[in-house]
Amino acid sequence: MRRASATLGWAAGAVYALGLAGVAWSEAEVGDGADSTPAPACRMGFAPEIIKGLTHHRASYLPLRFDCVREDGSVYVSDPDLLWMNWTWAVLALTAALLFLGMHYRTELRAGRAAVR
Repeated sequence: MRRASATLGWAAGAVYALGLAGVAWSEAEVGDGADSTPAPACRMGFAPEIIKGLTHHRASYLPLRFDCVREDGSVYVSDPDLLWMNWTWAVLALTAALLFLGMHYRTELRAGRAAVR
């Protein structure tokens, strides 16, 4: 259980770090040279009717998000992969924590059984 907990914890950290790097990269591209505002992540790969009226972006590191905001206040997500990354790292971290707690509970349960005998 200890190894599984550690492995899941490392996996959760790796998935979060991957998403964090994506958000940080998108944030760093803003204002970096010609044609960098609004965020390139909000413009590349989207149809012209989607990016019409784009004014700015909002980045979040917990949960991982990079949202693009239009003049009318509507928002669209620049990278849909961040959604599965958020769920994946959260589930991995929760599972690692439950295994870690279960490991300690099992130790206490065994100690209690030994004391009864």
